Amino acid sequence: MTAFTAVLLYLIWMVALTLVYAGYRIPLVLTGQKSADHWSRGRPSDDPPILQRAKDAHLNCVENFALFAGVVLVASAMGEMALANVLGAYVLYARIGQSVAHLIGTSFLLVLIRATFFIIQLMLILYMAIDLL
Repeated sequence: MTAFTAVLLYLIWMVALTLVYAGYRIPLVLTGQKSADHWSRGRPSDDPPILQRAKDAHLNCVENFALFAGVVLVASAMGEMALANVLGAYVLYARIGQSVAHLIGTSFLLVLIRATFFIIQLMLILYMAIDLL
């Protein structure tokens, strides 16, 4: 897998997580069961817990996407894709691992697993960035 493929798959993963919670909400709005602004920020959520976790997992993806895509784009612009092509898939795998742990639940162990996958992603992205200096 190339780094660009990993970035695209990361993006597809984010869209899939979005569809999990949006796919639940859209029919509720279209059938008049909930108002379109029912889920505005700052309001308590009455979504089932799995959907709240899907939304949070999606927002966690957004936090790292710019960092990951940025380092891959810089590597490409510099003609230095070798390391990004090696590590890009691992960033994606760690992201999916973090998201899956998030979807499963919020126990102490799962939070530690999520944090571990998060740190792995950051360290891989940082390593790629430092390598480009």
